[in-house]
Amino acid sequence: MSRSPRVLLLVENLPIARDHRLRKQAAALLAAGIGVTVICRSDPGNAAVRGIRLREYGAPTDAQSKLGYLREYGWSVLMTGWQMVRCLLSEGFDAVQVCSTPDIYFLVTVPVRMLGKPVVFDARDLSPEIYARRYGSSDGAMLKILRALERASYRSADQVLAVNESVAMVAHERGGVPMERVTVVGNGPVMRDVHFEESTYPVRNGSGHLCCWVGFMGPQDGVDLALRAVAHLIHHLQRTDAQFVFVGIGDALPALRQLATELGIDEWVSFPGWQDREDVAKLLQKAEVGLEPNLEDFVSPVKVMEYMAYALPTVAFDLRETRKILGGGGLFVPPGDVVRFAECVESLLKDPLTRSELGAVAHDRVRNSLAWEHQERPYLDLYRSLLPVDQPNVTLEMV
Repeated sequence: MSRSPRVLLLVENLPIARDHRLRKQAAALLAAGIGVTVICRSDPGNAAVRGIRLREYGAPTDAQSKLGYLREYGWSVLMTGWQMVRCLLSEGFDAVQVCSTPDIYFLVTVPVRMLGKPVVFDARDLSPEIYARRYGSSDGAMLKILRALERASYRSADQVLAVNESVAMVAHERGGVPMERVTVVGNGPVMRDVHFEESTYPVRNGSGHLCCWVGFMGPQDGVDLALRAVAHLIHHLQRTDAQFVFVGIGDALPALRQLATELGIDEWVSFPGWQDREDVAKLLQKAEVGLEPNLEDFVSPVKVMEYMAYALPTVAFDLRETRKILGGGGLFVPPGDVVRFAECVESLLKDPLTRSELGAVAHDRVRNSLAWEHQERPYLDLYRSLLPVDQPNVTLEMV
């Protein structure tokens, strides 16, 4: 008696509760009648993710140094590989998906490919560029290692999922992947989860205006630039009737809190840490301006699409992928110009009509093209091309 096809997904070393792209992929597969198992780091929030088979493993303390990253990622690879062997011996599987970053999981997928099972690489970020931005390095042994790992990840895959066109071109030019083996699948919000209602998000000191930033706080994410823009807005433009909420966690958070104190803006800035989807939705409904200080040209900022879903205009640095996403739904600033950034925030705070017009354009762009509802189609089509189509009951394993 033959079994149904089974797919094993190897994902980055995050808990599924904090990996929104993975959760959207899992939901799409479940809706298509495909079973889902996730092997990931343990996290209290994982239990809230319904419909999947969950296998968790404990992880070491988050890295604070280069050596720490080697220890953290090495442990994740070992645990992932062990769970992968268990799945192979118990249920078996017919295809594998591995997600970046870090670009290390080809170490466990190469043997699988040798068994004749197709491998899909979900390219989300570019490790060499992230490293260069994070550590201010454009050369050296570590960058060479990261580029080698990136090439190995691309070349060990039968198909590549790219989060945007910039990453797709890197897969082709640096990874040597033919374009016919690259599928662009964006990371837009799920519009059916977006609801507009009266927000109860608390605003400190009864401030009249609210601006926000939502995401992961790494040194490369430019949150320090947003704080410097806020300082200019408060101390030079005398805009003291607004609050600025920076939601998220990350290894840059302690330094960002210290920077806010040094800039003398603690009264107007808050760092509530990690918040669940419901609280973030309340924030986005309450806020009037979204902030995007990212300086990485290849990044498709998920936070901007979340802002857009709630008709929130954005002030952002003028970068290729950010402009492709935001279009006419916000204001663009020369990269790194914190004074101009502050001036654009000020112009939106004092002009509700422009805020409303830009927000409407942003919302329409997401609803009509960027939303996950549009992106999940090519994602599912890829798996339909890899798996036997005459088998209706496909079971998917996400590791």
